[in-house]
Amino acid sequence: MIDFAAINSAALPFLPTLLDRWAPGGHTMGREYVVRNPTRKDRRTGSFRINLVTGRWADFATGDAGGDVIALAAYLHDLSQAEAARCIADMLGIAQGTRP
Repeated sequence: MIDFAAINSAALPFLPTLLDRWAPGGHTMGREYVVRNPTRKDRRTGSFRINLVTGRWADFATGDAGGDVIALAAYLHDLSQAEAARCIADMLGIAQGTRP
């Protein structure tokens, strides 16, 4: 069984580093990371934002949104929630206990 909450909690402190890999070129505005959406031909920053405290994210130009780091990874890399959780757990070295 995958412990989504534990993986999300473990990933939050590393979110800025993960975003440098997943969506480079952005900048911090208050509690948010603002960057061009790498999943589409986004011409300028502003509509795609990730909350660095909670992991919630949204693309206000398309309406795509999610509530945590796992959902963001799934969205950016075209993965299922389970695949994204496993990838993040592996990257953070917390893979034990995430598989049935």
